[in-house]
Amino acid sequence: MAKHPDMTSRRVLVTGAGTGIGRGVGLAFAEAGADVVFHYSHSSDGAESAAQEAAGMGVKAAALQADFNDLDDVRGLADRTGDFLGGVDVLVNNSGITMNRPFFDVTPEQFDTLYNVNIRAMFFLTQAVARGMDKGSTVINLTSVHAYSGFIDHSVYAGTKGAIVAFTRTLSLELIQKGVRVNAIAPGWIVVENHYKAMGDIDLQEGAYNIPAGFVGEPRDVGGLALFLASDASRYIVGQTFLIDGGQLSLMPNTGDFRKGSLEMGQFGKGYVPGLG
Repeated sequence: MAKHPDMTSRRVLVTGAGTGIGRGVGLAFAEAGADVVFHYSHSSDGAESAAQEAAGMGVKAAALQADFNDLDDVRGLADRTGDFLGGVDVLVNNSGITMNRPFFDVTPEQFDTLYNVNIRAMFFLTQAVARGMDKGSTVINLTSVHAYSGFIDHSVYAGTKGAIVAFTRTLSLELIQKGVRVNAIAPGWIVVENHYKAMGDIDLQEGAYNIPAGFVGEPRDVGGLALFLASDASRYIVGQTFLIDGGQLSLMPNTGDFRKGSLEMGQFGKGYVPGLG
């Protein structure tokens, strides 16, 4: 197993940490020695079990609930986390919801729900937490490859993820003035429980074939990057968004199997590049 940065004595809040990426990131920080609050919105089971697992590693851990459609709950989460941990050194804004729906069918209520949870809650939670952050603290926002590449029926979700990239870049300029670094992570395909709920059985081997890395990512892959961004090893990185997608977006569309050379499509450059005939 790769050696992670030492996070002993760091105090971490991870939102949306009952399942998937958030849970994996929270446990990665606990494994590295950090005290962690696992936030959840609805079902407590995943966050409670994660907190118990983290406590078994010898760190301080708790599961705290907050409805991210309610700004009072959002601000209350900041207060309760501060009370439990004695402050926050690392905020991981992972909480988010998705929806695939044709553009013409989207309702104002659906639009508001995604933007409330994915953007508004992130904005005001960061505002509340960052007020008490000391120099050397970090904020890590989770966005998505959907911020960079289009996918049909995802106009609302993709809009929220693009907004996070811009928010990260601009917020970093303000918070760095108090010594707090802000960066973001944009995962590609990471296997999480919700994929199975929405799609049923998934052929991960088939999916892996279309990813240059040769496998579908897991939450622990994102956890490793989050640990790096929270550590002093990334002290000169400010306002950036890091793609972690196994090479997913490196592929140009309509070019076929990346394992096959482009010469099968024909030789370009003949007649004007030396040596090509």
